[in-house]
Amino acid sequence: MSDYKQTGSITTLHRLPGYELEKIEKELRRYSKRNPMTLLLPSLYSELEGPALENIIEELKKADYINQIVIGLDQADEEQFEKAKKFFDRLPQKKMILWNDGPRLRAIADSLEKAGLGPSEPGKGRNVWYCIGYILAANNSKAVALHDCDILTYSRDIPARLFYPIVSPALDYEFCKGYYTRVNSEGRLSGRVTRLFVQPLITSLKKLLGNTDYLEFLDAFRYPLSGEFSLSTDLLSAIRIPSDWGLEIGILSEAYRNMTPRRVCQVDIADNYDHKHQDMGTSDHDGGLSRMTYEIAKAVFRKLGTEGTTMDSSFFRALKAVYLREALDMLEKYDADAHINGLSIDINSETSTIEFFSGSILDAGEKYLHNPMEIPFIPNWNRVFSAFPDLPEQLLEAVELDNA
Repeated sequence: MSDYKQTGSITTLHRLPGYELEKIEKELRRYSKRNPMTLLLPSLYSELEGPALENIIEELKKADYINQIVIGLDQADEEQFEKAKKFFDRLPQKKMILWNDGPRLRAIADSLEKAGLGPSEPGKGRNVWYCIGYILAANNSKAVALHDCDILTYSRDIPARLFYPIVSPALDYEFCKGYYTRVNSEGRLSGRVTRLFVQPLITSLKKLLGNTDYLEFLDAFRYPLSGEFSLSTDLLSAIRIPSDWGLEIGILSEAYRNMTPRRVCQVDIADNYDHKHQDMGTSDHDGGLSRMTYEIAKAVFRKLGTEGTTMDSSFFRALKAVYLREALDMLEKYDADAHINGLSIDINSETSTIEFFSGSILDAGEKYLHNPMEIPFIPNWNRVFSAFPDLPEQLLEAVELDNA
């Protein structure tokens, strides 16, 4: 982004003229001696066969300031796990793969689930949670960054700009969120859930509730649903990871709960970002963008409830009406932005998308009213290690034996 305006309650770190990747990588090499960095990569086995991960590996080979790379591997049998070890073996950094479907980690998972301290549902949240447990057990990092493995436009600017605000002694941040522009290969604006759901939903909630601290915090993020963020290991042990599809919003809520906004920043990590796109899904919220918007709305409503906000059926009906107006007004702004940049937006399709997304608000509101005490968060690792003091050693042994 070419501007340098600071807005909202958190700091925005822009990409300005004069930025040089090689310069900050040189600094990161120096910082890595005192502040070791770990990169966390949650991956499906299918992504090893996809179009993005090959380039990601080639770029990461040059990021020699990263001390360790931890890969969480889901949906892989034994033969596929062995292939994954060979695939990632090209990385020069120290690396460990968590074979989440393997018998050793599965045995640990079973014991945690029986105690009510581990996630039972598969997915990215579960994958990330176990990787965090391993990183904390290894106790050899000061900063952790995470990004997805399906980024088609990946460059090593992404980890460099994520790590820098956390490890630089000149700065004082504990949580950093990445943001970027979303334009697909066909010249269309992407990021439908952020543009057409999350942003107008937050604006609508502010209209109905006023400028609460939590809503102001969420509204400060330029791309709240980005899967790229970094944080200190001190914060890592305290935050809870959502087990549902509200992972990114849930992480922001945990950052809000655990620290002052002064220690939070967002950073421009890419001129453009493209990855695999979800389908819309169906109105029963079983998958796709339908499930994503439904669980994002639930996550926001639950957090507002814990902040003391009273909500009932009439509130959610009013919210849906306000959202529809705000989203359609916002669509006009995006259409103008697309035109001046030679891009395209399908107004008819995106209007239908907004109408479809509006159903998630009422359904999520109804679910919240039916069960306002629902806790979709997995317990943080401070609690888990307190209940199972020997678990760090078990995790380390299981992962090391799998990787031998």
